[in-house]
Amino acid sequence: MVVPAVPEIIEEEIESAVDSRNESLPSLRELGPPDLVHLVKQSIKSGNKQSGVYHHVTGIDASSSASLAAYVNTIIYSPNDKSSKVISGLYCCYNAFSRLDMRVEVKIPGGVESYCIDERGDKRVASDALWMETFLCGVLRAYAYADDGGGESIKKIIGVRRFDPITSTEMEHKFLDAAERLFFKGPQLGSEPEVQVPNIASNHLTTGLISYIHTTGRYTSGINLFEKLRTRDLEVSSLLARVMISADEEVQAVKLLHDAIAKLPMDYSLLDCQATFCQSKGRLDWALECAKRGVTAAPSEFGTWARLAEVYVGLEQWDLALLTLNSCPMFTYNDKDFPRMPEPAHVLLPVLRESILDEIDEPTNYDGDQVHQSLRKLHAAGYKGTFLKAYSLLTEITAKIGWDQLLRVRSQVFVMEEEYRSEKQTGSNQNVSNPNASTVALRGTPSPVINGNTKPEGHINGDTDSQADDEETLHEKHTSPKSPLSPPNSATIVDRSIEKPEHSITPEVVKSGSDSTSDVPPASAPKYTQFHNKRLCERWLDNLFMVLYEDLRIYTIWRTDMARAQSESSDYRKSAEEWEILGELAERLHHFPEAVEAYQACLRARFSPKAMKGVLRMYEEKGRNGEVLQAMIRLIAWQYRWYSEFSPALLRTVRKLIENEGAVKVRSIVQATSLPQPVLDLTHRYVELCVAFRSSGSEG
Repeated sequence: MVVPAVPEIIEEEIESAVDSRNESLPSLRELGPPDLVHLVKQSIKSGNKQSGVYHHVTGIDASSSASLAAYVNTIIYSPNDKSSKVISGLYCCYNAFSRLDMRVEVKIPGGVESYCIDERGDKRVASDALWMETFLCGVLRAYAYADDGGGESIKKIIGVRRFDPITSTEMEHKFLDAAERLFFKGPQLGSEPEVQVPNIASNHLTTGLISYIHTTGRYTSGINLFEKLRTRDLEVSSLLARVMISADEEVQAVKLLHDAIAKLPMDYSLLDCQATFCQSKGRLDWALECAKRGVTAAPSEFGTWARLAEVYVGLEQWDLALLTLNSCPMFTYNDKDFPRMPEPAHVLLPVLRESILDEIDEPTNYDGDQVHQSLRKLHAAGYKGTFLKAYSLLTEITAKIGWDQLLRVRSQVFVMEEEYRSEKQTGSNQNVSNPNASTVALRGTPSPVINGNTKPEGHINGDTDSQADDEETLHEKHTSPKSPLSPPNSATIVDRSIEKPEHSITPEVVKSGSDSTSDVPPASAPKYTQFHNKRLCERWLDNLFMVLYEDLRIYTIWRTDMARAQSESSDYRKSAEEWEILGELAERLHHFPEAVEAYQACLRARFSPKAMKGVLRMYEEKGRNGEVLQAMIRLIAWQYRWYSEFSPALLRTVRKLIENEGAVKVRSIVQATSLPQPVLDLTHRYVELCVAFRSSGSEG
């Protein structure tokens, strides 16, 4: 069996990596960092010279000290390094349930010692219960830190060996048994960044379980697990229904949702599952009612509001979609517990001989000068968590109705700067209450204020906004002329043309104090009769409009220049890095054919896993299975090149191919490829794994 090579990060001072890990223990929030393997080596020629080396690893069986010691021994007795010998090894594996770092120390000559370190650095005894928790955390980390095939996770942490934690049905039974025993401790592990409060149905344990089931297609095992857990807590029904739907047992899933919601009518996970199912069947009218009830059940969760916005987008109710998006509670993105290590003396990154393929070789250090400055400053590329989802919804609306129409809808539902100035100049002192945007989104239609002072019904948290409150908020948010309350010095977004942004107020007026008002409004001031029916645009959403404007501007320039070059029969030249960024840009804006075009141009210049993954998605959508496998062979080889034998996304793709074509045909297509046999064997391993799990189509 081929395993990834062993990277070596050499320390300036021996055990400085272990010290850094000890210092980081109190600050770990969720699943913890990948496992750390630290070795002390001694030179054979000069006996007194010692050095410390380490690497990180995921997917190793951490159910006992013996299994971790066995991994350390495979590194110690590796025949690759003949110039030095290992005199001691340390394996560190974090237990996120008990907030302990489990350690196994191997000394040569000597024995094996296992213990655990708490957040204060004190030693404790490692019990069987702690090892079971550690094993489960190790499997969850293997999925959480796995790469999706595009290389982003691999490039974040240098020198991480990624193994498949579950390679047999016996290991699966062990994993699901531990998950069943510790299931109701899952909220202790935290949750995805879109979830504000972890619960039984939304936490890292359930995310890992669902990811495993969808990756391997072991739906029966998942249904059996959640059936047993549902007898102890009915909230598990949403997870069971999701697995049933994936397993094409939709009738049972619908019955289950009906019965569970009858008993738990305010469980937002059940309502969200029901809304998602109705969306998939094209019944957006039903999905709308489910999504509204989900928001009522969990108004502080981002996911419920995002689901409601998705439904409004599907119904083409753009004004309500924007109002709903404006009401979304946004959370600061907290990244995974990536290890923070001291600067190494130097790094050795050996290449696995079996993964050598000339066409996937790429430079490890890219020249930043090859990327135009405007492409480096696209802020949307860095969005994660709730902001990424919100931006995706905004770009989806833009792709469907266009930029100009988006601005028109925005001006209909949000207070624009001109309107505020006009209202302020009229000197109106009436105490006016505006309808809450949240309740407008739930009711599905904007409600005008009766007589200018009637409180609307159904306010969440009793929130009513008076004109005085609006003015106070506006003084806190100094705005740009045509933007609906944007932050200071922000770019002005026009509502006429993307090519030529305009200012509706001159710089001289801004410099002279634009907030000063006159008792007598100008005769030419427009009258905004619907001012009190509009909402203030949240600062974060206004920022998204600005970022979207910049994305669209760069995209328009790119497509215009390309069209001009084609009309003149001249070459349109970009570096590989620029093509990759343009592909991401087009994909963000939901222009998928243009994204594939850019990715293919990138691949013609050099290999890029991100570009190849983008092209792979296009092949999958069009059912071009031969091209899918060609892309898969190269992506899998690249993964092995960077010490990863396990990618859930790539394994899922292979499994779906086997379901459609059969294992024999997939093997034949792979074998018929004119690439080195060791490279093909790496893809065969993924096929063998699907056969071991008896996936659909693996018999023939």
